[in-house]
Amino acid sequence: GSGQASRAVADWRLAVWTLCSVLLPVLITAWCSFQRSRRQLLIRDIFRKSKHDWQYTDLFGQPSYCCVCAQHILRGAFCGCCGLRVSERCLKKADQRFLCKEIMLRGTAGAPSSMPHHWIRGNVPLCSCCMVCKQQCGTQPKLCDYRCVWCQYTVHDECMVDCLRTEDCTFGEFKDLIIPPYYLSTINQMRKEKRTSYEKVVPYCSKHWMPVMVLANTRSGNNMGETLLGEFKMLLNPVQVFDLSKIAPAKALQLCTWLPCNAVRVLVCGGDGTVGWVLDAIDEMKIKGQERYIPQVAILPLGTGNDLSNTLGWGAGYAGEVPVEQILRNVMEADGIKLDRWKVQVTNKGYYNLRKPKVFTMNNYFSIGPDALMALNFHAHREKTPSLFSSRIINKAVYFFYGTKDCLVQECKDLNKKVELELDGERIELPNLEGIIVLNIGYWGGGCRLWEGMGDEPYPLARHDDGLLEVVGVHGSFHCAQIQVKLANPVRLGQAHTVRLILKSSKMPMQVDGEPWAQGPCTVTITHKTHALMLYHSGEQTDDDDASSLSE
Repeated sequence: GSGQASRAVADWRLAVWTLCSVLLPVLITAWCSFQRSRRQLLIRDIFRKSKHDWQYTDLFGQPSYCCVCAQHILRGAFCGCCGLRVSERCLKKADQRFLCKEIMLRGTAGAPSSMPHHWIRGNVPLCSCCMVCKQQCGTQPKLCDYRCVWCQYTVHDECMVDCLRTEDCTFGEFKDLIIPPYYLSTINQMRKEKRTSYEKVVPYCSKHWMPVMVLANTRSGNNMGETLLGEFKMLLNPVQVFDLSKIAPAKALQLCTWLPCNAVRVLVCGGDGTVGWVLDAIDEMKIKGQERYIPQVAILPLGTGNDLSNTLGWGAGYAGEVPVEQILRNVMEADGIKLDRWKVQVTNKGYYNLRKPKVFTMNNYFSIGPDALMALNFHAHREKTPSLFSSRIINKAVYFFYGTKDCLVQECKDLNKKVELELDGERIELPNLEGIIVLNIGYWGGGCRLWEGMGDEPYPLARHDDGLLEVVGVHGSFHCAQIQVKLANPVRLGQAHTVRLILKSSKMPMQVDGEPWAQGPCTVTITHKTHALMLYHSGEQTDDDDASSLSE
């Protein structure tokens, strides 16, 4: 009996220990998870209420020190506007103790025309030099040295004197691009008093002042928009930087009405579609009678094709290889030019009185045929699984796949039998074709100079500001590929001020500036709409051929 009792006790103890060994890790994991979620809620609450643009990171990209406790930190939060870095446990203290960049001076009497430096200590950029002794800053492995969040000047701890703390900030290298907080406070007061002579305030800033606005599409191409937003906010006034996934261009561009006439430059970070979206918003400003506030537009290409960007000298695609500071210098030095914009009207056959025609605005090109089919297939797959199409290389690989497929299937053959083409009212006899492309700009298809082809034949000059369209034909996807590698010429059908294309039968793929659709019998009419004010950068382009200068 005693043996059975002892075995029962032993079994009971085993059961208890087994239960403890199972429950204890579960309880510890649950407790840690609860503490982590509680901590994350507290952090999110601080982020939401803060005037800082706090962002959390699991690993800082360079050696970093907490601005409160001065300890070395691997993870924590940083402000995307002023650059403060802080550990999790010091976040609340840092938020209460340190001011972020002020976008507008508040509570100031009169009309201030200057402001002192805004110094923050530690984590200065690598290779920065002290403005006093000209020696390198931030070389010691600790929280040391100061940086002004506006002019980006740095100063050693031992070189920091009281006069520097109260000295007026010059806004540094980009003073001609920054909108100073004191300017906005002055304009705000003037608007309350219903005065609009903003030009009188400009001398407070600079004689050559050309404030820049940054409009970034964080969903474009290779998802670099988020990083760029933070870098531009660090260098400029945060009020100048807009995320187009959160605010529409039309609303963002209203900042232009706070600034002097014909002075503003807009940098659009995105693909050609984003540029078109911004240019449409600028056209809305003209309709509202705000034509004198129209900005000039520069491009930082983040999309897949980027043909408009390439034509205007801004390159075929940005992947972080050029520092943000150099991008701003390029915007300052760029020259103003005009870009033709065109109205594309698609009227369905047999529905003249029943259905409104579809109307598009074209900046780059219109096409019917194999390249539109590739764009349509790509667009359909991106709509189904957008997460797979976040890389420019993957996007181009998908285009290549559909182009290769069309070489074999030839879905658009005998196009010349299905359409009629008129250039300035004159009927054009079409050879055997699979596609027709109407060009406004020099580049097409992600870096190909379609109108020039191999460059071995005489052809009229192609420009993007002459009110003329270039119309070419292609024999198929394989012919398109040959033109892209300069092994063939396109079928040049002519130049015209007005293009009319009649699709007589069947359904065909069409596209305007990369936006594709399947279209039944219809009449397509392309006429001049307006000019856009753009900025041209005379930098490197993808095509080093001498003929590349012809379309500029």
